[in-house]
Parts: sequence; structure tokens; C-alpha cells
Amino acid sequence: MNNFQTHNGFARTFQKNKLTLGISFPFQTEEDHSHILDMASQMKLAKQAEDAGFAALFVRDSPLFDPNFGDAGVVHDPFQLLAFTSAHTKEIALGIASVITTLRHPLHLAKSAASLDALSAQRFLFGAATGDRPIEFPAFKVDRENRNELFKESILVMRKSWKESFPNIQSARVGLGEGDVIPKPLLQDIPILGTGYSGQTIEWLAKHTDGWMFYGQEASRQKQLIEQWRNATSEFKPFTQPLVINLSEKPNAPPSPVPIKLGFSSGHKFLIDYLYALEKMGVNHVILAVKNGHRPIAEVLQELGEFVVPHFRAHRRI
Repeated sequence: MNNFQTHNGFARTFQKNKLTLGISFPFQTEEDHSHILDMASQMKLAKQAEDAGFAALFVRDSPLFDPNFGDAGVVHDPFQLLAFTSAHTKEIALGIASVITTLRHPLHLAKSAASLDALSAQRFLFGAATGDRPIEFPAFKVDRENRNELFKESILVMRKSWKESFPNIQSARVGLGEGDVIPKPLLQDIPILGTGYSGQTIEWLAKHTDGWMFYGQEASRQKQLIEQWRNATSEFKPFTQPLVINLSEKPNAPPSPVPIKLGFSSGHKFLIDYLYALEKMGVNHVILAVKNGHRPIAEVLQELGEFVVPHFRAHRRI
């Protein structure tokens, strides 16, 4: 059994041979280019997702706004946004997909993550990544060529900070000889989900992380990748992927021939069949990113909650 089966966020989201659904948060349509969020509406939608049986809400980490990247990302700091969201929800897991570990000091990360896990009653899922927006590395005066080692350093420093009292940590960015990082997580650890390879081998990720997030790809390649992950892990460590959807108002609508990056447009019946295929392949969690431009998000959430989520409902702790 995975050590995190007593962690509320992990236990709600992940179980061997089962698939659950998360959803990308906050909720914005393709046509909404504003940087202003109506937080009251967002919290109402977050509660709607929780009540519908979604396992998790996942936010992105976007340190800087790059107008040339294609989207603004998430406006608010992800730790503060999820702390605010935790006060308006009770059970839904709260994840970041994914924290740019290369641009944040490991000790700050350790404290922020432990604080959020405590404030949310152990619901935090820590997605970790190296970052991919080219303007960010020079802005933070971080050598992009060192990003793989910085990622590795962050994981190891956080783990030691969470587990040990007054640890001695000496690394590229850390010279901790006195003092301590508080609070400590209740389990002396927090679930870390690696994102992509992050410059590491599957074997390193299998040993030092608690799950893997990887972009969707052609079915046979994804199945092969999942098999490699399972072979590298000695205990259950979940596999997660995102899926972009534009949900048609027609339940029987087939996938549209007009492509959507990392997803498709269809009715909910095809979506259900597609998700069952992913479950059979070995995917444990799918983060849905809703890209409906002409349907209210609340309406799409209601349809997903009524027809799709019941097939892949969040797990209940025994």
C-alpha cells in the first residue's frame, strides 16, 4: 500500500486500477482574456465540482505573464489561490500542476507546501516541474542549463525539511546549519507528482516521487510509457494525464474533426468511452481542462457531474 493512503488528497484521488477525474482551476473560457477573477463565482464553481464528485482541482504555476506564450496561465499565486479555495471547500483534493521548482527557493517551497497541506487538512498534491517558459529563466537569473539539477535538489531538500527537525542541508541553493522549517506535514511528507521527465530517468522519478504526470499522446505510446512506469515502481504510484475537452450540447456527438491540442470536442457519451479506455490502459487520474467558449461553465460542470463523473467518482476513505 502507498504510504499516502492516509493522506486525504491522495486517498481521494488515487487508487490502483481505478480512474478518477480532476478539473483544471480556476474556470475561464477561451474568450475570457481578462486578468480579473470573480472569486465569489470561482468558489461557487469549485464547490459545485466538489459536490459533483470530482476528485481534485488543479491549478497551474505561472510565475510571469508572457504574452507570446499563448495564454496568461493562472493569474494568482497557486499556493495562495489554493489556500483561499481550501477555506471554501471541504474534501476535494487541491493540486498544483505543476510548481516551477527551478524558480523558487527549496526552503520557501517546503514551508509553503507544508502550510497549504496543514491549512487544507492534508488535501494538497504537489506537482513538480522544471518550467518551460523561456523568458522566466533570465528574469529570475537562473541558468536554464541547470534546471534538471535544480529540480532534483528541490525534491531532496523538501523531503528532508519535512521529515527531520533541525536538518543539516548543504546544497547548491541551501546552506541550512541552524534553524528549522516549520510547520512539519502531519505525515512528515507530502505527495509529490513528477511532471514529464524533468531531466531525470524514470528510475529516479520512481524512487523519489509519489506519482507521475505526463501529457496525453498516441494510445500505444502512452500504454508503453505506463508499463515502463509500473515496472520501475515497487509500490502503487499513480499515473496522471491532462485532457482538454470542448463538451458538445449533443450527448451523442462524435469527436469533431477540428483538432484541439491535447484533446477533442465531443458529446459526453464519447468522452465516457474514451475515459474507460484510459482506465483500462492504466491511467489513474485525468485532469479535465474545459475549453467551452459558448457554454456557461456551470452548465458544463452540471452535465459532467450528472453523466460523466459518476463513472469515475472520487474515492472515499475507509
